Amino acid sequence: MPDHATSTDPAVQQQLDRVWALSPGADILGLDRITTLLARLGDPHLALPPVFHVAGTNGKGSTCAFLRAGLEAAGHDVHVFSSPHLVRFNERIRIAGRLIDDAALAALLSEVLDAAGAGADGIGASFFEVTTAAAFLAFARTPAAAAIVEVGLGGRLDATNVIPRPAVTGIAALGMDHEAFLGTRIVDIAGEKAGIAKPGVPLVTMNYPAPCRARIAAVAENAGAPVIARNADWWSETARQTMRYRDRGFAVVAHRPRLVGPHQSRNLALAIAMLRHQGDVAIPEAAMRAAADWAQWPARMQRLGGGPLHDRLPAGGELWLDGAHNPSAARPVARALRTIAGGRPVVLVLGMLANKDARGVLRLLAPAVSRIVAVPVPGHACHAPAMLAALAAELGVAGGVADDLPQALDLAANIDAPVVLIAGSLYLAGEALRLNDEYPN
Repeated sequence: MPDHATSTDPAVQQQLDRVWALSPGADILGLDRITTLLARLGDPHLALPPVFHVAGTNGKGSTCAFLRAGLEAAGHDVHVFSSPHLVRFNERIRIAGRLIDDAALAALLSEVLDAAGAGADGIGASFFEVTTAAAFLAFARTPAAAAIVEVGLGGRLDATNVIPRPAVTGIAALGMDHEAFLGTRIVDIAGEKAGIAKPGVPLVTMNYPAPCRARIAAVAENAGAPVIARNADWWSETARQTMRYRDRGFAVVAHRPRLVGPHQSRNLALAIAMLRHQGDVAIPEAAMRAAADWAQWPARMQRLGGGPLHDRLPAGGELWLDGAHNPSAARPVARALRTIAGGRPVVLVLGMLANKDARGVLRLLAPAVSRIVAVPVPGHACHAPAMLAALAAELGVAGGVADDLPQALDLAANIDAPVVLIAGSLYLAGEALRLNDEYPN
């Protein structure tokens, strides 16, 4: 599924138009093109500050948010490369704590695209490869104590996997997604994620089913990377108000994260384990505790504030937002939704890309909701709203369709004090943030 990006800045949009004209327009995994492109740019990936490299099916973005919060709480300037963006392309590149501005972004994209070339001299770099090169170029030119790099797709053949020796690598939760690229078995997906392992660099992992643990261990051993696994080398427990992390010789108790859902405590613990098992950046215990309170990550069980979209709901209504684009992401969202609702009626506004498992997501979310309103995902190939509503009916949940999010919120407004969750796609989440004038920063 090709990525999408537009900008209100004419200079940035001009470069984004060049990307589409020059790139293959689809995900093509492999390291040859990105390696060649970076070489033409002077190999900026070899001049990065200590890198925290994070893979995973779900939770890797939240883990990166906790890493950033912990590093910044320790007083460090931090670069971050993440994807996808929700509203503005600039969200993908954070330089020393600040989102890249339009002027710098346009100049970097122009430089990278000039190096990529066109026609017979062109590399044929993809959208993500161009973006990765631009981020690494920006990071190499601006001092910072650390760089957090989120894998785009998979790990082994992802464009970010050119970093030769990160400070530490980590794998968040595993699940089925991007099967066309990563395989149709969870154990194969685990092996692809483990492909970020590097010689002598700790690979910090969650706890997974035994076959996945074995595959990750085999890949890591082949790479010469020590595995630091949850429930073997580090542990975490969540109580009503706190999360306790411990490893051999160390323990810390933090608040439960501000980010909603029990899964976020595990993501916080993974981030702390990564901070603990690297030796390049000093992180005091107080900064690890602060990560729970400081971390923000939009569209992950985010409650939207007052704005044009939210204000369509009746008094007492709540508007929540999550990507929940695959079953493994939908499962913790369903649990969190039951707690949030507290017995109140829940309306799910659902839109999903055509290559996602709609039935699997609905099977998990349907028991937690009273009604479903299906919508298209603007500008993207998506499941037909009528089909999503029919699936909901099969699962015993009343459903309807709407042309867009405002119309869907108007339908939800017919219910007294509803809890409304917009979910199913991060692209849809970005549209919700835009319509509510609630831009990520």
